[in-house]
This record gives sequence, C-alpha cells and structure tokens, in this order.
Amino acid sequence: MSKILNVRLPDDISSRLDFLAEKTKRPKSFYIKEILAQYLSEYEDAYLALDRLNDRNAKYHSTEDMEKILDL
Repeated sequence: MSKILNVRLPDDISSRLDFLAEKTKRPKSFYIKEILAQYLSEYEDAYLALDRLNDRNAKYHSTEDMEKILDL
C-alpha cells in the first residue's frame, strides 16, 4: 500500500528537481522516493544513537573495560 504525502519545497530545491526530472524524463516523485529511501535509514540511526546517548540509565564502558569483558 502507498500513501500520498504533500511537501512544500523551497524554490531552489524545487527548481533543481524540475531540471533533473526534465533532463532524465522521469517524474519528480521518482527522485523523491529514491532520495528518501537512501537517506531515511541514516536519519533513523542518528536519532536512535541520540536517544541512547541521552538515556540517563545507560551504562557506558571504557575500551579497557570492554577488553576485559571480551577477554582481549
């Protein structure tokens, strides 16, 4: 199933997208989906990392601690 999403783009990005779509004879939606698929996981990972760093109950280990734990 797919969903429709309306997005307001700044003029400069919209112009660049128009130019790319025209030159390649592909719809703008093709590029928007490609870009989202490529970068969405990076944003998810970054926010997950921030959540973990902000977790007050998290336990942190030094390199030395991890070497002892892993018997290295």
